[in-house]
Amino acid sequence: MSQYQDEIKAVSAVVEAKGDSWSAINPESIARMRAQNKFKTGLDIAQYTADIMNADMAVFDKDKTKYTQSLGCWHGFVGQQKMISIKKHFGGKTDRRYLYLSGWMVAALRSDFGPLPDQSMHEKTSVASLVKELYTFLRQADARELGGLFRALDAANEAGDSAEAAKVQAAIDGHVTHVVPIVADIDAGFGNAEATYLMAKQMIEAGACCLQIENQVADEKQCGHQDGKVTVPHADFHSKIRALRHAFLELGIDNGLICARTDSEGAGLTKEIAVVNEPGDSGDIYNSYLDVEEIDVADMAEGDVVFNRGGKLVRPKRLPSGLYQFRQGTGHERCVFDCIGALNAGADLLWIETAVPTVHEIAGMMDDVRKVHPDAKLVYNNSPSFNWTLNFRQQAFDAMVEAGEDVSAYDRNNLMSAEYDDSELSATADARIKTFQADTAREANVFHHLITLPTYHTTALSVDNLAKEYFGEQGMLGYVAGVQRKEIRQGIACVKHQNMSGSDMGDDHKEYFAGERALKAGGAKNTSNQFS
Repeated sequence: MSQYQDEIKAVSAVVEAKGDSWSAINPESIARMRAQNKFKTGLDIAQYTADIMNADMAVFDKDKTKYTQSLGCWHGFVGQQKMISIKKHFGGKTDRRYLYLSGWMVAALRSDFGPLPDQSMHEKTSVASLVKELYTFLRQADARELGGLFRALDAANEAGDSAEAAKVQAAIDGHVTHVVPIVADIDAGFGNAEATYLMAKQMIEAGACCLQIENQVADEKQCGHQDGKVTVPHADFHSKIRALRHAFLELGIDNGLICARTDSEGAGLTKEIAVVNEPGDSGDIYNSYLDVEEIDVADMAEGDVVFNRGGKLVRPKRLPSGLYQFRQGTGHERCVFDCIGALNAGADLLWIETAVPTVHEIAGMMDDVRKVHPDAKLVYNNSPSFNWTLNFRQQAFDAMVEAGEDVSAYDRNNLMSAEYDDSELSATADARIKTFQADTAREANVFHHLITLPTYHTTALSVDNLAKEYFGEQGMLGYVAGVQRKEIRQGIACVKHQNMSGSDMGDDHKEYFAGERALKAGGAKNTSNQFS
């Protein structure tokens, strides 16, 4: 007997035990509703997805071609459509495809203050709210898909087609959920370690199985691809990593994942001089990267901050803001130092923000990390803040120069020009972009590749094209040809937007609750039938 039939039998026993007062309840309706609500709580989701992500990491350790990917989402509908599309195009599977929750997009698109820069100024609870929203939409995608299967099962049974009924029954029992892991951005923790812990609990309770935290100062936080980033000593960052772990363990998600991000490659400032308990400890190493000058006591000015380094009195260079600067050229070393320290403190994954996307730079830092932690795995931000076309054309140009090839047809300072779009150099650059994720997975142990803001950019691009056509000479044809006809031709589910919003599921419930008296919306006069 199938799982579905087993559930009907189990519900039947409960209903029959209640006698006549429950006689109007159809056990098959309840079995269907249970199947459409597989996950009862956010913690159910967090545990389910943590198990998936840990299993994927184990597979990746054995096969570097099995890296994972995600796209950033700023609304539940966006995440839902992504997973529906993945199931449609990849054989009904969601293997190794995740969601990414971008703090940048929460700030820019979800704050009650209006659009904000990525500086942790938005309401911290909006992050957990988006996690919950994403999973609400994914669960509805499950319910909608199963609802279609249940209606197909009814049609097959009514037609007496036992073979078709068996086929649909198998699809119901083997249904693949749209619920997948979310890598969720908790910024720099939105405060001290206690604030980080409290926010982490909210995010985990909403369903997040992997939390990404960065080593910037919470109240000075900047986007990883902007200037002015300020890092914190390791002791401060590690206390927040432990706060995340305590939140996971308290809520029973023992295999929850922590992704520790270092912004040190582009961060030249720190707010604190680290505490040193003994020579060579993490505080001492952190301070060793400071830009200092040796002075005599007599050279000290009023308000100077000085400290002892190896028996010598040194004064760190301090900016008018009160911040201290690191020595130029130490970014690589500090990133490696940060990564090793984060793994020692219990992080599961690493995230290194780089200035440009180059395989050799990422691999170089990870090679140094893996001398200490051989299994260290990286999450890499394939960021829209990079000009991918320009960067990879420059890389291709430089490779041609190094190989002694003729580059006289190209101007390196103008490689973004459209005149090069069909050139051999452009084709070489595009080939490198195409294999970038596979190359860095193999060379730098990148387990997860994500794009932080793709749906922000695709929305802007599609709306720009629609507005240009609709408000221009094309009029209504701008929408019909540019949107609706493409939806129909490509089989985009939301062309039936009533169905996507839950109208058919509502009709099912009306029938469950009221039987023949149900007034349903999906009748002959529903204009969505034009898309059948």
